[in-house]
Amino acid sequence: MSQIYKSLASGPVPPTVPTQFNEQTGSAVPSANILIIDAFDSFENNDNGVTTKGGVAAGDPPGTGATNEVSIYLTNRQTATATTIDATLTTILTLAAGTTGAIYVYGNVQAFNSTNPAAGTYSFSGGFRTDGVTATELGTEVHDEFEDPVLVASDIFVTSSGNNILVQVQGIAATSINWNCLLEFRRVS
Repeated sequence: MSQIYKSLASGPVPPTVPTQFNEQTGSAVPSANILIIDAFDSFENNDNGVTTKGGVAAGDPPGTGATNEVSIYLTNRQTATATTIDATLTTILTLAAGTTGAIYVYGNVQAFNSTNPAAGTYSFSGGFRTDGVTATELGTEVHDEFEDPVLVASDIFVTSSGNNILVQVQGIAATSINWNCLLEFRRVS
């Protein structure tokens, strides 16, 4: 049996092991040589579309402790799901418009009925202005529709209510439809 011994006095020395990882907000410190990397969606407005936060667990405010987590956030986005069983207009996603400014929204919605089976996919884009109290749609949203014949009566809408931007879906009477939505946005004040 062979025994390996490494002298630090000669030859290459072992690499330095990092003890702290600094992020854009906070830092993470490995625990028992373990560093956890998480990824999340965030509606935080960030022109880069991504940010990192260290030393925080998901949902905790930055700098709340020296945990061993690095959280990566895809910003300027929200996701949501819903199920409809009739033709009632249903809000699947609500984005708070925030303070004064212009907001461009874009995204996609998927619909699936497992009984038939049948599917529909939609993309959308639209513009809004807000005074901090009321979001106003600039014209009418533009969207594409790709649907199986069974779902041709279903649809999506992008509108505003109060100071919120809404993505709404409309199902079909006596038909169960599962919906999934991704909204991304850009804003300037």
